[in-house]
Amino acid sequence: MIKNEDAKNSVVIIGAGVAGCIAALALCDSYKVTLIDKSASPEERIGECLAPAARRILKQLNLLTEFESRLETDIALPHHLPNAGMQISWGQEALHIADNLNNPDGFGWRLDRKRFELFLREKAQQRGVECIWPAKLINSQYKENSWHITLINSDLNEDQEVTIVCPFVIDATGRQAHFAKKYTDRQQSDRLISCWATLDDNSENKLGNIHSTNNGWWYSAPLPNQRRVLAFQTDSDLMPKGLHRDPAYFIKYAQQHSSLAKLLNDNQKTLNLQGIVSANSTRLNNFSGQQWAALGDAAISFDPLSSQGIFNAMANAMQLALLLKKSNILKIIDNDIQQHFNKTYQQQIEQIWRHYLHHQHFFYNQEQRWSKMPFWQRRHQYKA
Repeated sequence: MIKNEDAKNSVVIIGAGVAGCIAALALCDSYKVTLIDKSASPEERIGECLAPAARRILKQLNLLTEFESRLETDIALPHHLPNAGMQISWGQEALHIADNLNNPDGFGWRLDRKRFELFLREKAQQRGVECIWPAKLINSQYKENSWHITLINSDLNEDQEVTIVCPFVIDATGRQAHFAKKYTDRQQSDRLISCWATLDDNSENKLGNIHSTNNGWWYSAPLPNQRRVLAFQTDSDLMPKGLHRDPAYFIKYAQQHSSLAKLLNDNQKTLNLQGIVSANSTRLNNFSGQQWAALGDAAISFDPLSSQGIFNAMANAMQLALLLKKSNILKIIDNDIQQHFNKTYQQQIEQIWRHYLHHQHFFYNQEQRWSKMPFWQRRHQYKA
């Protein structure tokens, strides 16, 4: 058993997205935390739905009051919108509405994702988290019972190599898992990708929209500042050629469906085609190892149909923080403690993964109109 009292940092978190920031905020009351990110500011990205249950996590971290107060600073152009629910055409042509009216946690939000991540970064800095960005991970090595994390820090327009010594590393770098991929393999369950765009939205209808098609499905939802996201999900080998590069083709492809055509009627010229991003279900073989753990999308990533990506990242961060505190693994290097931690964390994330796959299979099987088409065949063949 070795005490790690001489380590310069208790825990280093690589990735200052939602998962990394929530982990930092959950740990900084007990440990010295260093938070690292490759970008000086959060990037624009798809993924704006925050489940109502996230309210409990924000409250637990003493963030909810300030978060909600910021929503009232500009009523005309709010930072985030209430998530009233979805209009869904799935399994049948007719639309039905799934709303949050009866949810005990309220509506939830449709976020300005970049603004939300900036808010979390700001709170981490205010609470004493050492924040280093922009900084790129170039090497990691475990020796003498500590991790040696080597970065290129580009602060003040000067590239400087920095090595941080710490007893524990958390990988919160998203699907790329920049740290963990060196120490474990990654599996993918499908080839889903998303071609997405944003456009102006002057409609009074602020519900989201999900519309299944013969080779994938469309998603649309309002964003703050009178904008809307519009995205087509299909497998990489089924994506219409050039759809992600030609706005006119993207618009024409969406207009085949009446519910989407209405959204585009007066706003075609405002459409900004963003390109393609990965949207498939992936997981690491091992979610933790020798004094490290992966978190959020770095550990498991969900099909956007679940609308649970951001909430899972937050809940996973809280779960990992609690386990770290209970195990005392940041302060004592002991093989039995390490094995117990790894076994417990593996079981926790495996349970979430199995639950997710079961529900994914259930919902895709609700659509049987195109069961002979490749996109749907692949999803109907899955056995939980």
